[in-house]
Amino acid sequence: MLAHAFVRSAYLAGTFLALACGLAGWFVVLRGQVFATDALTHVAFVGAIAAATVGLDERVGLFALTLALAAGMAGLGRAGQPDDVTIGIVFSWILGLGALFIALLATSAAGGSGITTANTLFGSIFGLATGQAALAAALALAVAVAILVARRPLLLATLDPEIATARGIPVRPLGIGFLLVLAIITAQGTQAVGALLLLGLIAAPAGAAHQLTARPAVGLALSAALAVGATWGGLALSYTIPSLPPSSAIIGLATTAYLLATLTRRIREGVRLSV
Repeated sequence: MLAHAFVRSAYLAGTFLALACGLAGWFVVLRGQVFATDALTHVAFVGAIAAATVGLDERVGLFALTLALAAGMAGLGRAGQPDDVTIGIVFSWILGLGALFIALLATSAAGGSGITTANTLFGSIFGLATGQAALAAALALAVAVAILVARRPLLLATLDPEIATARGIPVRPLGIGFLLVLAIITAQGTQAVGALLLLGLIAAPAGAAHQLTARPAVGLALSAALAVGATWGGLALSYTIPSLPPSSAIIGLATTAYLLATLTRRIREGVRLSV
């Protein structure tokens, strides 16, 4: 399997993207920002379609619109965390733009609306060239390092913003910075896993980790490990079963991990109650 260059590229990009998704996802679940993350994945979709409509590289639209909307939502929110009303308004507005750009793309000289839309929605990790995979891995690694460096102040700012402020931690800039980092992950991950399914790779391993442990360091490590494991297993399954899309296999395994973690937690609680 690894004798093929496209498989090696997929594993290179997928490993580091999953690492970043797992680390960021743990904080996404802790901060209650799953809805915001879902909105960003749709922003990424619209950004790619918009870029294709005007004949630009889809990555330009992915990163430009996702970063802009993340900054906008964070700026409107308290302590860098947008509320549900803000997210809902952005969500509906961006979906309306998406419908418009799909219609424009279908009639534009660029053409290829079906292929562009499918790749953006569901990803094409096996279609990444070596250079694209290396860039994705580098960006994801940078994001992972940034999250690990900021994990302590970000944790305190999430759990108790007032104490964090009293200790001199810039809570609002930190919240805005986290959403921007999340936007980078979203824009890059959309190319591999797809806008519709990326939320699963961010939320499911993290949700499983929160079910299994309350210790931050262990939870972060477990979330990252589950995300990477789901990606490795999903790529192997998709290669073995050509009719199975890699993004579907990856998210299927990540969701299975969450379900098993939930079952494990409930069994533990039942045992405690029976003792």
